[in-house]
Amino acid sequence: MEGFPVDILTMDRVSPLHEACLGGHYSCAEFLLENGANVELVSADGATPLFNACRFGSVACVRLILRHCTSTNLARHLASPIHEAAKRGHRECLELLLSHGAYVDLELPGLGTPLYAACQAQATSCVDRLLQSGADVQAGCGRDTPLHVAVRGGGVRLVELLMDYGADGCCRNSDGKTPLELASADSMVRIMMQKRGPCTLRQLCRLCIRRSLGRVRLDRMSGLQLPHRLKAFLLYQ
Repeated sequence: MEGFPVDILTMDRVSPLHEACLGGHYSCAEFLLENGANVELVSADGATPLFNACRFGSVACVRLILRHCTSTNLARHLASPIHEAAKRGHRECLELLLSHGAYVDLELPGLGTPLYAACQAQATSCVDRLLQSGADVQAGCGRDTPLHVAVRGGGVRLVELLMDYGADGCCRNSDGKTPLELASADSMVRIMMQKRGPCTLRQLCRLCIRRSLGRVRLDRMSGLQLPHRLKAFLLYQ
């Protein structure tokens, strides 16, 4: 590195740190940061080193960058770290972002929320983690909800998961369609949705308690003096 600026940029404003994170090269990223690399440089397409680390799925690089970041919510256009981790199914990266204060319901034009992006990619593990963290099950991309996009994808387990968290099967998108109306005839998704029926009183109580607690306090529920089975039920464990 002697004689070269640590933040030397390409024509597309891509720095060495961008490249190190995009390839998951932890040692290179660490070396660059130790020599003063700017962790918040933005490339021409809006990507930050954190975004690139989430794209690759390098937990070590994400953790390293987060130690030097001032914020995890610097979403720029189409380059949002939490959306990228969610849609690529990188659950551990997603958990790190959430633990550092990433906004779970951040909605971006064309991308929607992280939950919507994960549903669109059929990334069930990340959908599960976002819902556990208190993501709004109805917040999608405009009037298109996560359930709408999940039904279009045809994933039965994903649709069941959203409905377990209270997704509204009767809401209509901008085309006036309900999720059920988007399901293919005789598909497993349609059959499952028709069999489920409305939420049980037990489910409604859980949803009501979780909403009352709010997203910020959900993580503290495990410390409450409640029977283990009750806490496990409220936390979907």
